[in-house]
Amino acid sequence: MARKSNAETAANPGRLKQIALTYKMTRKADPKVGLIVAGVGIVTFGVFLAIGFLIGHPVYLGILGFLVAFLAMAIVFGRRAERAAFGQMEGQPGAAAAVLDNVGRGWSTTPAVAMNRSQDIVHRAVGKAGVVLIAEGNPNRVKTLLAAEKKKLARIMPDIPVHDFIVGTGEGEVPLKKVRTTLLKLPRVLSGPQITQVNDKLRAMGDLMSNMPVPKGPMPKGMRMPRGGKR
Repeated sequence: MARKSNAETAANPGRLKQIALTYKMTRKADPKVGLIVAGVGIVTFGVFLAIGFLIGHPVYLGILGFLVAFLAMAIVFGRRAERAAFGQMEGQPGAAAAVLDNVGRGWSTTPAVAMNRSQDIVHRAVGKAGVVLIAEGNPNRVKTLLAAEKKKLARIMPDIPVHDFIVGTGEGEVPLKKVRTTLLKLPRVLSGPQITQVNDKLRAMGDLMSNMPVPKGPMPKGMRMPRGGKR
């Protein structure tokens, strides 16, 4: 029991410190977050307390109002903090990978399966919807990367559905804050064992690519490096 209480005591300061840090980061992008959250709490508590006086039970409704107000404040703060975080990540290279890390259970993600010199990136996610390619970068350039990845997947897994979309704010693109919901809305067509098989094939493909022998010694005269990049 003593060890458990000590662990809880040590965990609480860390949790409070994390909340304080989140609040500071949110306030930089949303200066009114403190006033809005406080206002929500005061109004919610006031409404419950007023109802309590009207029905003759101010103590009971006051306690309930305090709990509901705290919950409402937490929900509002969480949503505004999430909105601020997405606003700060918007347009940053690799932002979609950070979102994919928090998609949830049932999805396995691999960041940066393809990239070019201009930092256009394609990430991959595997779940019950099949394989999803998520691209971020210049829409015109990144389409070439997407086409190459889709061709590669069609060659090794022709029967597996492959979805793709580009993260951005332009027409036909998916905003960063909607990446997770877009994945979760895709139709579920694969079972658990099928997902395992897909991941095994992709892992084997990655191992083969990383273990390809590289010729040693000077390059023969007249031979050119492939356009895909240099090793």
